[in-house]
Amino acid sequence: MPAPETYVKKAKRDATAAKMAKDLSIASKKANKAKRREIFKRALKYDQKYKQAEREAIRNARVAKKTGTFFVPAEPKLLFVIRIRGINGVSPKVRKILQLFRLRQINNGVFIRINKATMNMLRAVEPYVAYGYPNLKTVRELIYKRGYGKINRQRIPLSDNQTIEGALGRRNIMCVEDLVHEIFTVGRNFKEANNFLWPFKLNTPTGGWLKKGNHWIEGGDYGNREEAINPLVRKMN
Repeated sequence: MPAPETYVKKAKRDATAAKMAKDLSIASKKANKAKRREIFKRALKYDQKYKQAEREAIRNARVAKKTGTFFVPAEPKLLFVIRIRGINGVSPKVRKILQLFRLRQINNGVFIRINKATMNMLRAVEPYVAYGYPNLKTVRELIYKRGYGKINRQRIPLSDNQTIEGALGRRNIMCVEDLVHEIFTVGRNFKEANNFLWPFKLNTPTGGWLKKGNHWIEGGDYGNREEAINPLVRKMN
């Protein structure tokens, strides 16, 4: 007795669907493998570039010392700004600037590109923030450990590279190392990459603050710490 026609058709549909799913799975595995290879190459290239820049700076400093001249390193282009005080007695102008910097809570931190406008704004809110020049290790640790992305106005953890690629793939930012590189070097897509990052929610530093009402050079906490911002971030991360 022949099998019912509906059964034959269903078996044929199921076989076709299974074949399509298998082909799709194979293609997806191949694409993911190629993507992982590309990400590894990019990370290697960035690492070589960072090491080369570091060696070049050391070489220039040695040459300057040997010839009795001075070596002036390139001016920093990136700041990391942390809010350290609340809003009691804050003027509307200061409150608005903190809002523009996305520093809405105490111990929030953001990356900022250095230019005339941002430096003028920072001077206006200086008693409420601590800031300085982050190094590569600080930028990488912040993004890897406390990095969250803004997707559809939601705070999404950067748990895999697909999250980053989905939001910034059109800017050729495919993985966490691409994001770290774009932020640290203040590349041409810095604005989009920085806006994608949710403000970092840090802890109170180990051992607490010293004196929030005093400038850092007076033994306090607020103001420009330059490279000394890096140990502070380690205590808060």
